[in-house]
Amino acid sequence: MSNNENLLDVLKTIFKWKMQIFYVCAIAVVGSILLSLTLSNYFKATTIFLAVSPDQANPESLYGTGGLKTEYYGNENDIDRLMTIAESAELINFLVDSFKLYEHYDINPALSKAQFRVQQKFSSLYEVTKTKRDAIELSIEDKDKELAAQMANAARKKINEIAGNLIKAGQIKTIQSYQANIENKEALLKVLGDSLMVLRQRYGIYNILAQSEALATQVSESEAQLTRSQGKLNALLNTPGIPRDTISFLKANISGLEEQYKKLNEKMSLFNEGLAEVGVYERQYIEANQSLSEDKERLKQNEATQTSNIPALILVEEAQVPIVKSRPKRSLIVLGAGAIAFFFSVIGVLLLDTYKNINWREIYHAK
Repeated sequence: MSNNENLLDVLKTIFKWKMQIFYVCAIAVVGSILLSLTLSNYFKATTIFLAVSPDQANPESLYGTGGLKTEYYGNENDIDRLMTIAESAELINFLVDSFKLYEHYDINPALSKAQFRVQQKFSSLYEVTKTKRDAIELSIEDKDKELAAQMANAARKKINEIAGNLIKAGQIKTIQSYQANIENKEALLKVLGDSLMVLRQRYGIYNILAQSEALATQVSESEAQLTRSQGKLNALLNTPGIPRDTISFLKANISGLEEQYKKLNEKMSLFNEGLAEVGVYERQYIEANQSLSEDKERLKQNEATQTSNIPALILVEEAQVPIVKSRPKRSLIVLGAGAIAFFFSVIGVLLLDTYKNINWREIYHAK
């Protein structure tokens, strides 16, 4: 029962002060209307785009030498990279300079904090967010609707340019690395070639496989000829009536065969002595030459990729000139001002009515 009586007392108090509450609310509503009419209209232009995977600028993706599947759209890291660029000072300063925002925002560039103020003003009108479908939404508000659309599109293009330059900077480093590596391998190849030439001249080895087969055949044939000639000489020496000239010719032939066999054995020994060393240098030379050719091919691919124009983002929606203003919401301002005025008016009259019989002077001077 006491709760109902308290509620009735509150209602009685409100109705008692209803005119005063009405006047306060009316003043608040009229004042908010006049205030809202002085506020400038702002228009928001929005552009939407998707991140492209940097793998698209990879030579393995372009020339099909990689074994992994190439993703066309960027992942979370690629989206974060574009959003970081979108919020960077480089982009903001570009827009400030390109669209003369000092003059547009009525900020004196000669002031010590002018750069901070223009960036702060622009940041309050600039927003970059990631949508639930992993797209990037870039919005710019301005009093000039056409300027808002121009700045939004210019910001998107600059983001693409900055991101592309970052990728190209990485490609340039890769190209420089390949160039340095090629120079080192060419120098190594020259050293190996000179060393191999010296060894070939020293051991007479120019084709290991062919010479090994040829020398083995020559030694075997020379040994067989020498054996046959010696056997023939022994048979003729034991045969009476053989002319002395025949015996002498056969002995001379055997001497020649012995000298030939000796030379072949010396050549075979020299060949065997240098076989391992020449083989090692030949293998190193072939591998270095093959590696150099591969690096030169990769260098050509990277240079071709670096000069190509591969976008860092895909345009989904270009910023159009907005038709409807984004703010201020004048009706909400008026309704909000009226509601706040009513709430505090009610609180005020309740407090006044509750403590109207209290002597505040006595309380103030109480000891």
